[in-house]
Amino acid sequence: MTENTSGDAPKTSKASKPAKSPEPSGVDLARVALRAAKDAARARGDAAQQKKQARRGGLRSGARADGRDPMALGSAINRLITERGWEAPAAVGGVMGRWPQIVGEDVAKHCVPERYDEDERVLTVRCDSTAWATNLRLLAPTLVARLNEDLGHGTVQLIKVQGPGGPARRYGPLRAPGSTGPGDTYG
Repeated sequence: MTENTSGDAPKTSKASKPAKSPEPSGVDLARVALRAAKDAARARGDAAQQKKQARRGGLRSGARADGRDPMALGSAINRLITERGWEAPAAVGGVMGRWPQIVGEDVAKHCVPERYDEDERVLTVRCDSTAWATNLRLLAPTLVARLNEDLGHGTVQLIKVQGPGGPARRYGPLRAPGSTGPGDTYG
C-alpha cells in the first residue's frame, strides 16, 4: 500500500480492488440460463392460455354454473329456437302435431295440414274429398280465429284449402308433342 500524505482518498493497487459480483460460470451459468428459459416459456404459455380462454369465452367456471355447462335437451332446443327466431314456425309445427285436438277428430280424419308459409302466414290444408274441402272452406274463418288464439294474434292469416290430388300424369309413347298430359285440356 502507498502512504497518503496529502489527505486525498486512499489509493489502492490493482491487486486489492473492491469486490464485484463474480461472473457466473459453469453450473451457475447453466442455472441462470435455465431460469431465463423457464420464465420465457411461462410468459409464452400464459399468453397462449389467455388467447385460448378469450376464444372460449373467459375463464373456466369450476364448480359454478355458466353457459357452457351441459343442459337438458328441452332447454337446449328452447334456447336454439329463441336464438334463431323460430318461435312462429315451431308453434305452427306444434299445431300440425295437435291437429286432431284443434279441429276435432272428424275433420282431422279427412283434412291434413301440409305446410305453413311464414312470409305470407298461410296454412295449407289438403282434404281427401271435394266435399270435405268445401266444408273446411266454410269453417276457415272460425279455424283461423282458433289458431290465432292458440299461437298468437296474426300468426295465421289465411287457410288455403286444397282438394284431393289428381292421378299421376303418365307419359307414354303416344303422347302429343308439347302436351302436359291429360290435364292440359281441362285448364
